[in-house]
Amino acid sequence: MADPARARRLSKRILEIVASAIEREIKDRRLELVTITDCRVTGDLHDATVFYTVRGRTLEEEPDYATAEAALDKAKGQLRSLVGRGTGVRYTPTLTFEVDTVPEASAHMEDLLEKTRARDAELAELAKNAKPAGESNPYRGADE
Repeated sequence: MADPARARRLSKRILEIVASAIEREIKDRRLELVTITDCRVTGDLHDATVFYTVRGRTLEEEPDYATAEAALDKAKGQLRSLVGRGTGVRYTPTLTFEVDTVPEASAHMEDLLEKTRARDAELAELAKNAKPAGESNPYRGADE
């Protein structure tokens, strides 16, 4: 098991190498809209999982994850050799690509928070004009 700090440094370096290679070296038009977001390396430094997102060509267009996955799968060997040259480690980690779901999850969470804020404002407006139910002093004794 490698030092966790070394694993973090290696994952950061792999992220930089893969992102720059997709941007500058790999000539595949299907990768134009792919953004590398994160990388995680196993404790033994033998496997790396690279997370990516895909943008649509326009705001209305849905991203094409299948095409991006096929392009990344095709370029996996070339990317791994670039990672091997760029990191200088004894064993070049195998690369696995996974879609990063964090942006969608955070957008969903923002929508939920916005709905909650709107409902809180609505309840605050209703509470502004509300009057307590019952008598003014509910703890008044029977002898009063």
